[in-house]
Amino acid sequence: MKVDAFDFDLPEELIAQTPLEDRTQSKLLHLHRDSGNIKHLVFRNIVDLLQAGDTLVLNNTRVLPARLIGTKEETGANIEVLLLKRAEGHVWEGLVKPAKRVKIGTVVSFGDGALKAVCVEELEEGGRKLRFEFEGVFEEHLERLGQMPLPPYIREQLDDPERYQTVYASEQGSAAAPTAGLHFTDELLQTLEDKGVRLTYLTLHVGLGTFRPVAVEDVENHKMHAEYYQLEQEAADELNQAKAEGRRIIAVGTTSARTLETVIRQGNGHFIKTSGWTDIFIYPGFEFQAITGLLTNFHLPKSTLLMLVSALASRDYIMKAYREAIEQRYRFFSFGDAMLIL
Repeated sequence: MKVDAFDFDLPEELIAQTPLEDRTQSKLLHLHRDSGNIKHLVFRNIVDLLQAGDTLVLNNTRVLPARLIGTKEETGANIEVLLLKRAEGHVWEGLVKPAKRVKIGTVVSFGDGALKAVCVEELEEGGRKLRFEFEGVFEEHLERLGQMPLPPYIREQLDDPERYQTVYASEQGSAAAPTAGLHFTDELLQTLEDKGVRLTYLTLHVGLGTFRPVAVEDVENHKMHAEYYQLEQEAADELNQAKAEGRRIIAVGTTSARTLETVIRQGNGHFIKTSGWTDIFIYPGFEFQAITGLLTNFHLPKSTLLMLVSALASRDYIMKAYREAIEQRYRFFSFGDAMLIL
């Protein structure tokens, strides 16, 4: 299977640069998973598409203000650091720019020097392991000095950093938002619960691998970056009950879908309380065991996320839906519109 099979032409003006004022006013494309039929709706119409007994699974990760601008102590050169994941203790893996200026032993100072990073290991593709030195609480320094790490295709400044967080974000650790969840408000979630839809939460901390292009020619040769996930016992019990009763399990976002498909394989067909790192790669031919449907945004050409949705609803249906979305002037990517595959 060739990566080029997942390519399409996207007008640049359809890449959403800012979020809508009302989260629920995004467009919603409903793609029928089996027939390929398409309906064009508004996001709040999701209340009509979901039914009592459905289990909606949401990723409660919270984006870290993980972009730090500092200076190299030795020369005063500006250095940008993007934290990706905690390795151990106060050692983090991150990307640095310009990478050639940061060698083992380099010290980068942030703000007033209350936070410093020492390079302890050089990784591939501009990656570094950095040991942070500070007094007090690391997260408080990060809140004070860090910026929201918006994806590279968003060039506008974000007035309110909370608009790049879901309203239910609680577990800090992501380098990017699980953007399918950005469309929900507290009121809309309450309306769904009042209808009898079950809300269940898991955690997957999104890494920047989600934005990395697929560099190989054959899909099967791509290697996913591992991301940390966690599923609690209460969620596992709800999901097992839903499966036993034949109720629909609908993942909010590709991150939730990847986590659920990882966990059910660990549990030999059952959901279990677990945590760890997943590099599961879902592309056409994949046999879904966990989810019935998926809510997702519109993804980059030739991306692993586009391959995942094509595995759920067939490549032909997805590419047809994307063509219609472009014709209907849908907004794409993180701050864009949504698709419900059900």
